[in-house]
Order: sequence, then C-alpha cells, then structure tokens
Amino acid sequence: MSTQAPAPKEARVIPLRPQTPPRPAGVPQAPPSPREPLWRNLVGDALRRERLAQERTLKDVAEAARISMPYLSELERGLKEASSEVLAAAARALGLGLGDLLSLAQQELTRYETVRRRTAPTARHDGLCLVA
Repeated sequence: MSTQAPAPKEARVIPLRPQTPPRPAGVPQAPPSPREPLWRNLVGDALRRERLAQERTLKDVAEAARISMPYLSELERGLKEASSEVLAAAARALGLGLGDLLSLAQQELTRYETVRRRTAPTARHDGLCLVA
C-alpha cells in the first residue's frame, strides 16, 4: 500500500475579464472609451430636460402623470426602469406622446455616439490598405 498524501484540491479560476498581454514600455495607453449609456438614463434625461424646459416642478408633473414624485425623480435620474404605461403617462403629463419621448431619448443616444466616435482612438490606416 502507498502512503501518499491526498492531492490538494484546487479550484479552477475563470477570469471575468479577458487577460491582455502587458503593454510594451513607451507605448502610451489609449484613453478609456466612455461607457455606453443605458436606455433608462437616456429616457430619464429626456424627461428631465423637457420638464425643465417647461419650467415645471417634479410635483406638478408627477401629479399630472398620477405617479409618485420620488418615483418620477428616480426615473429622471435613471435609477428605475419604467413600464411603457408609466412612460406614456409621464410623457402625456409633459404634453408629449410616447413616440415623442422615445425620439428625444434616441436623439440623446445619437449625440453620445457622435461624441464617442470623435474621442475613440483612430486606426493607424484610414481607408483601404492593400498588402502584397
């Protein structure tokens, strides 16, 4: 009989982020690209911008939409995901249709994409590159 000690149990580790090779010395690190916004943030920004453009209070709009003032505040700050019914009620309280509100949010996303493209690291070659 062999008197070997049992092998230690080892856990298999799965990295959550892909491992990248170390950067050579002297190569500057590209600035991190801005995070893509969440839809709830875009809609919340559109609600707040429209409410402020109309010079209305949270209380006024919440009462007109028949939702609580704290909930409307959380929607505007992008902390809550609202149902389509709640978004439609908030939009109606601001004199908008649901499509108008979503269009405003889409415009904000387009603005973000434009900024992201301008600040994204550029490729070393613009256009077509042929290699023989």
